[in-house]
Amino acid sequence: MSNRPRRKYSDEFKKDAVKLVTDQGYKVSEAARNLGINENMLWRWKQRLASETDAPLDADEKAELQRLRKENQKLRMEREILKKAAAFFANEPK
Repeated sequence: MSNRPRRKYSDEFKKDAVKLVTDQGYKVSEAARNLGINENMLWRWKQRLASETDAPLDADEKAELQRLRKENQKLRMEREILKKAAAFFANEPK
């Protein structure tokens, strides 16, 4: 183990580092290398900031999400039926 003291980074530095990736399109590896930090550290900061900004859904959003999930399930079922019908008619002798 090394005897180097652990470097501390301010919350502002962490947010700015994550913005390089999320807003400016840098790759995590490129941003980490340019900032002189470990790539895994930047990944952790990015995940932590993303989880902090995920706001819970309000009632309208929950209702819409539920409606969209039902619609999605119905469309998947219809697609499966159409695939089976297409396969049936493709194999039917003429």
